[in-house]
Amino acid sequence: RYNQSGGSHTLQRTFGCDVFEDGAIRGFYQYGYDGGDYIAFDKDTMTFSAADDAAQITKRKWEEEGIKAQKLKQYLEHTCIEDLKRYMEYGKAVLE
Repeated sequence: RYNQSGGSHTLQRTFGCDVFEDGAIRGFYQYGYDGGDYIAFDKDTMTFSAADDAAQITKRKWEEEGIKAQKLKQYLEHTCIEDLKRYMEYGKAVLE
């Protein structure tokens, strides 16, 4: 675990997806803590990569639960792509 000294701390989640012209998709989902890497999800291997010993606790918990990876993969391959396409359509309407 991290030493939770006084003051504020930051947990940052970044995620996104790409759709290429050939129809291929790419997605990423990762967390940072206090400005450093924490844990990242690889949807192709369905695995989590912990940046340090403290993040290993989260990694083990998510792997033991067994559903987090599937939910993230579903999000990146479907929901994120659908949202991206919808927002691209909104953008087209504004540009026309």
